[in-house]
Amino acid sequence: MGFNNIKKRVIKCLDEGLVSHEMRNNIDVKNLLATGQVTLNEVATIIKRARSTDYMTSPHHFDASIEVHVLKVTYSCQFWYIKWYFNEANSVFISIHM
Repeated sequence: MGFNNIKKRVIKCLDEGLVSHEMRNNIDVKNLLATGQVTLNEVATIIKRARSTDYMTSPHHFDASIEVHVLKVTYSCQFWYIKWYFNEANSVFISIHM
């Protein structure tokens, strides 16, 4: 699946509220969505601005069969790091931070 399809799928999950969060250390600074510091709409807006040059994938560190999607994008003069994977119909966010 190409970047544009991945982007559409994650934005659809955000728009429909179909998200969950992977538990991790430092969640208060590593996942601003999970802590309510950014909204689903704000994350969708940031992702909409991303281009394929901002995107990469890597295997999940616990399960290499899971493809993790990573965006490193500048939005509103801030550098954003957004990392997620898909779990059935949902998006599971690992990191969203500046």
